[in-house]
Amino acid sequence: MQNRKTQNLKIIPLGGVREIGKNITVVEYKNEIIIIDCGLTFPDDEMLGIDIVIPDFKYLVDNKEKIKGLFITHGHEDHIGGIPYLLKKIDIPVYGTKLTIGLLENKLKEHHLSRRNLHIVQAGDIIQAGVFGVEFIRSSHSIPDSCMIAIKTPKGTVLFTGDFKIDYTPIDGQLLDMQRLGELGKEGVLALLSDSTNAERPGYTMSERTVGETFKNVFGSAKARIIVATFASNVHRIQQVITAAEYYHKKVALSGRSMENTVRVAKELGYLKLRENTLIDLEEIDSFRPSQVVLLTTGSQGEPMSALTRIANGEHRKVKLSQSDLVVLSATPIPGNEITVFSIINNLMEKGVKVIYQSLADVHVSGHACQEELKLIHALVKPKYFLPVHGEYRHLERHRELAISMGMREDHVFIGHNGDVMEINNRGVQVNQTVTAGAVMVDGLGIGDVGEVVLRDRKILSEDGMIIAMITVNRSTKVIDSNADLISRGFVYVKESEDLMDGAKKEIQKVLERCQSKNIFDWATIKLEVRTVLRKYIYRTTKRDPMIIPIIIDA
Repeated sequence: MQNRKTQNLKIIPLGGVREIGKNITVVEYKNEIIIIDCGLTFPDDEMLGIDIVIPDFKYLVDNKEKIKGLFITHGHEDHIGGIPYLLKKIDIPVYGTKLTIGLLENKLKEHHLSRRNLHIVQAGDIIQAGVFGVEFIRSSHSIPDSCMIAIKTPKGTVLFTGDFKIDYTPIDGQLLDMQRLGELGKEGVLALLSDSTNAERPGYTMSERTVGETFKNVFGSAKARIIVATFASNVHRIQQVITAAEYYHKKVALSGRSMENTVRVAKELGYLKLRENTLIDLEEIDSFRPSQVVLLTTGSQGEPMSALTRIANGEHRKVKLSQSDLVVLSATPIPGNEITVFSIINNLMEKGVKVIYQSLADVHVSGHACQEELKLIHALVKPKYFLPVHGEYRHLERHRELAISMGMREDHVFIGHNGDVMEINNRGVQVNQTVTAGAVMVDGLGIGDVGEVVLRDRKILSEDGMIIAMITVNRSTKVIDSNADLISRGFVYVKESEDLMDGAKKEIQKVLERCQSKNIFDWATIKLEVRTVLRKYIYRTTKRDPMIIPIIIDA
């Protein structure tokens, strides 16, 4: 007789719970698995030098024979950015709407990966993947072709909202399919996993068209060049900028590779509407009067290498700031990015540039649902169980409270951790085990080769610098040269700290003479002795703790 435990439906978030970004969830029944989304997130201030962070795919690699497909809700980085890294490890079919797949194709091309296993679907389609019937339901977000995903399982229907808001006047005219959600609610929804990003915010999220009206007003009053920074993936926002520019007969130039790629793909697939001569090459901007040009750029989060940051720092090869320029930041800082974003704003304003951001005008609206919209989804769907996702703990907790206020039983609402195996059976939802679900850091071409130890070293180097002690040892004659050479990087300026460095050399000399007298010629031991005494001396003298790197040269 088969173990009853294997009959349980498993929902396993590998990312996106108690955090913003790297969304990925596994749904498993018996020996079959499907995956919902596979995103990335950006490093926090402690992850020095790290480019991006992706989920740990160990569980999926270990169970690759069970996987029937990857299903994507929409084309934002925090939902598709991890896919190339997953497909390098396992070959699985990927399903998404036309724009989502178009953006993903571009990513796979950059990673030199095959695109043969990508499948385009549209809202209303149902894909049979093993025992799972996966239905795409039209949604509304800041990017076209967004969908919710309903999964028919042998235990009941599981609904993933993905990122959404209820916009009654969407830019593309595609309303969220609330009728279908109501039908699912009548049929019965076993579990709801819902976006929690704005669960703390009362009321409703404003329509994207609000931003369009603001752009028209701002563009109409601007006397010179306009620079708009926004997320490259926010296709609706890009459309608003283009529409406002065309209204005033302005040309639009693009800066930033991700912006160029998104606009190209969205334009080719028919998701951006613009006149034939609206877009101009960045090289052409000086051929027009400044008042005729709108520059659409990346860098709304103050990313160090983004186009806007390089423009603000005077490092952009093609764009030089003028005091007559107007910069519009059409985004809100991601939590943790506030200092960086405001630093860019301050930098621009110190140069005499006028800057407009959300505190001053409605140049940004969220793509995520506020409390009243979340309540409406709960009322329509009426889930038996609820798992808030896509948010930090404070967002998830507020969403949990909201669900309970809507009449849900407290023991039917669960805030999990990444890696929790949430098993749904006749007794409810139980978490009896966990799987690997960490964060994998990508640094250049290195994937996962930077861990906590390396980050700790980078932090030390960034704060206190390092001292290199060059020691000469003659292995054949067993003689240690007690006169070490010291190199300081990021610690002190040697020429102005001669007394300190002379004292350090004397401490090393004592150690080396002691090793010589005790016939200690093991390099590892000598390095340890030098490192220990030098660290104590430096800290005693300066109250600083630089990295100490002894290097032994065989004479």
